[in-house]
Amino acid sequence: MSAGICWEIVFDGGSKGNPGRGYGSYRLRETGGEWEPPVELNFEGRRTNNEAEYLSLTGALRGLAQRVADPSAVAITVRGDSKLVLEQLAGRWKVRTASLRPYWAEAKQELERFGPVTFAWHGRQNSVDLLGH
Repeated sequence: MSAGICWEIVFDGGSKGNPGRGYGSYRLRETGGEWEPPVELNFEGRRTNNEAEYLSLTGALRGLAQRVADPSAVAITVRGDSKLVLEQLAGRWKVRTASLRPYWAEAKQELERFGPVTFAWHGRQNSVDLLGH
């Protein structure tokens, strides 16, 4: 399947304490364009770092889906420093932690709305440079 429109997502999540107060952020850009300003997220309840990573990505996917007329016509590249989230969603790693399965399932469901998806891991400093945390 070839998608005519391409977008990039960069996401990051964390918690103050682990578990603790969860937070995250993401940025979007149409490929080749400028990054949009960061969207900051705060999550209710106590979250682990990995839960906050998943919630941040899910928020980004929902945000992008609201921006485009037909998500199924959009190819996306998902960038982040959470190797766990990226590898699990790509299907290369199993979701072994039972408490992460609902977060994985929710993110997977959001991803299915889009055209082709590419996952790209980057180092922590890239997230800091783009998102500020």
